[in-house]
Amino acid sequence: MANKRILLVNGHPGQNSLSRLFVDTYAHAARSAGHDIRQVHLSDLNFDMDFGDGGYANPKPLESDLEQVLQSFEWADHIVMSTPMWWGGLPAKLKGLLDRILLPGRTFDTRTLKMGLPTPVLTGKTGRVIMTSDTPHWFMRLFYRSALIRQLNSQIFGFVGIKPTRITWFSGASHPKANTVDTWKRKIHKLGLRAA
Repeated sequence: MANKRILLVNGHPGQNSLSRLFVDTYAHAARSAGHDIRQVHLSDLNFDMDFGDGGYANPKPLESDLEQVLQSFEWADHIVMSTPMWWGGLPAKLKGLLDRILLPGRTFDTRTLKMGLPTPVLTGKTGRVIMTSDTPHWFMRLFYRSALIRQLNSQIFGFVGIKPTRITWFSGASHPKANTVDTWKRKIHKLGLRAA
């Protein structure tokens, strides 16, 4: 298997979390398999989450942290994002990061439309989202119609050309037993070795 350039985004705003553990586990395995790794931890980034009055014609200038993250999105062959699901969505700071860096001209082209939608720019890249929640899988599918998963696949990653984006989802994440976390880590380690 050819070496891949892999960007790992820890989307939890705290210093210590399962998301960070999973990103570090994946990174260790992928490096040992010879892949090039860049890691981003949301808690290390300093930026204004609010897009404010900026628009497509006058986008808000990117802070240096955001410019580096966007350049890493452009650099990567494979993008792995680890995040909790909070209130059915992404943590506010992670959503703010995506709001700010997924820009027209850099990640999608509004001048060329396909079926009425902008043309994706970040094509040829694949994605993996590692998501934690307390919501059971069956409840997520039956009552919430997997809304966040569809948003991540189609309205965020897919919209800018990152596909396929596969989801690895662990539920019961607030108070997991140690052996459960070890099982999750082994699964993440295998994904890292395969750069999947």
